[in-house]
Amino acid sequence: MWLPYALLSAVFAALTAIFAKIGIKGVNSDLATAIRTVVILVLAWGIAIARGATAGLPALTQRTWLFLVLSGLATGASWLCYFRALQLGPVTKVAPVDKLSVALSLLLAVVFLGESISARGALGAGLILAGTVVLVWA
Repeated sequence: MWLPYALLSAVFAALTAIFAKIGIKGVNSDLATAIRTVVILVLAWGIAIARGATAGLPALTQRTWLFLVLSGLATGASWLCYFRALQLGPVTKVAPVDKLSVALSLLLAVVFLGESISARGALGAGLILAGTVVLVWA
């Protein structure tokens, strides 16, 4: 059941790069990120309210809040850097570097979450790294 959502995520991420590149022309990248964030904020809260997910708010622990806030800060930093990179460089180079996050996520999951990675997973991460080098620096 997760695969359709993951594929849609990839499609929307690709569209994000294209729409952002068009939208930030002549606009400060920080302002563009702020506008994008407001749109996402309204959309996400609208969905959470419509689905009744906000009923779970009182049950959140301090630990959950801490890590969700840290995740939000990391997302914000990522978006600010991504929009600035798109403003300064071509999508064909920025997007592949941004997708290094896949390989980095695998590494960080092993180091910090104690998850294991198969030889196939390690090979895949290596291929992502190699592909990025070929796309950007070759």
